[in-house]
Amino acid sequence: MWSGASYVHRTERQDGSWTLPEGLGQAIRGTAGEIAALVRSAGDTALAVPGSEWTVGEVAAHLAVANELMADLAAGRERPYGDGTPQSLAAANAESLAVFTERRAEPLARMITEQCERFLDALSCSVADGEAPATPLGLMSRSVLASYLLTHMLGHGYDLARALGRPHMVDPARVSLCMPFMLSVMPRVADPEATAGFEARYRIRLRGGEAFGVSLADGAVRVTQDPSPQRVDCTILLDPVAFLLIALGRLSPWRAIARGQVLAWGRRPWLGPRFPTLFTAP
Repeated sequence: MWSGASYVHRTERQDGSWTLPEGLGQAIRGTAGEIAALVRSAGDTALAVPGSEWTVGEVAAHLAVANELMADLAAGRERPYGDGTPQSLAAANAESLAVFTERRAEPLARMITEQCERFLDALSCSVADGEAPATPLGLMSRSVLASYLLTHMLGHGYDLARALGRPHMVDPARVSLCMPFMLSVMPRVADPEATAGFEARYRIRLRGGEAFGVSLADGAVRVTQDPSPQRVDCTILLDPVAFLLIALGRLSPWRAIARGQVLAWGRRPWLGPRFPTLFTAP
């Protein structure tokens, strides 16, 4: 399985230690700040979030708790949180929100940014990009863990922006920084029922950016470097923002297709609309 290393490279210092991939720390800090500003702007944190059972306050509380969990993981602490299945993660989320009852805007906004700073401080003390403790979606290096944190915040930041009628913060540059996590987790979030008995080779291209291959056979999913177009069944070209929102379950693939944000061609172009149905949102 390809970890996405050709998208975002780790940086080695002369002393052998490492730094976060370029722009990732700034994106994490900036996204946390924009989310905190959204939370502070909410006149009523009991406002419902469209397409969700949560309120603005519950989304903010979830982010505060999740950012604390990520900071602990970056510091090397073990924090069990479900087994990676959608059902277990939903149960863990419900349990954490039942225990953590803060719903006021200012304390939650402050905690969201403070825990991001804890996360970045913990990573700055790391001497190598080694294996982090088990995350809710398995073991991952610290640079992929940082990509995971950014992806998670962008998904819920998008929800908050929609609920409050504000512009969201998902853009192509941040999507690119999410790719190491998205590619590393893709085989893990494949839907066993949807992929059973299905064989296909896809080439996925993000408009103006990256490309990668996804092959399915015997229920297994492999993510590879960009394959030759002649060796794939279906090539899918997507707007990068649409790609992330579809992958996170925030945008209907059919709506994206209607908007011209998704195009498919190749020997079996009819496989294009099937691709997003093969996975569950991480």
